[in-house]
Amino acid sequence: MDAQSALTPESFSILAVFLRADIVVKIVLIGLMLASLWSWSVIIDKFVRFGLLNREADRFEKEVASGRPLEDIAAGAGEAPKHALPRMLQAALRDWREGRAQNGGGETATALLLQRIDRALDSIIAREAQRAEEGLGTLAIVATASPFIGLFGTVWGIMHAFQSIAVQKNTNLAVVAPAIAEALLATAIGLAAAIPAYIAYNKFSTDAGKFASRLEGFADELSAAVSRRLSERIRS
Repeated sequence: MDAQSALTPESFSILAVFLRADIVVKIVLIGLMLASLWSWSVIIDKFVRFGLLNREADRFEKEVASGRPLEDIAAGAGEAPKHALPRMLQAALRDWREGRAQNGGGETATALLLQRIDRALDSIIAREAQRAEEGLGTLAIVATASPFIGLFGTVWGIMHAFQSIAVQKNTNLAVVAPAIAEALLATAIGLAAAIPAYIAYNKFSTDAGKFASRLEGFADELSAAVSRRLSERIRS
């Protein structure tokens, strides 16, 4: 009866349950909270980063489609642009100028030059795709590991409840309720860490794939543009 009277709704608040929890459960809860913060920092960073990448890509693609000379657009991007699209344009034009400066010509030289441009563009795409996927491994780890860590805290909390029953020789709910609350809190925190990480991982994986496809499409357009220029040079 004393145990029941000592329990109030405030006794089962998250802070109260945490402070009352066993040291092992506390370690589990702290670890899950840190993992959740870690994943949210990655989520916010990727959300902002993908937004900036796509807005800059939209702006640059509109500029390329405006009809301005590609050389002027590439020069306007600066010597070391941060975005992949202007770097791809500069790399294609650089190889084009080097190929045009060479004395050789014909279909063989044209094919070799196009292969060289394609390799340079593929290298940029590979680096940018890898950069876009940075941090996704963290989300995958949190999404897959957090439920199991929470389950461990749950099992430990249930064991603690049984120990309380054995020590006090009392199956009253007031005896086991605090330990069960600890166990359920571990499960809840584990799911709270895992669910956003799982959703964000799938979303940003899709976004990274779309961005890589966007770069590949731009690379194909650049290769076609250079091919047309080389064809015009051969005919002339």
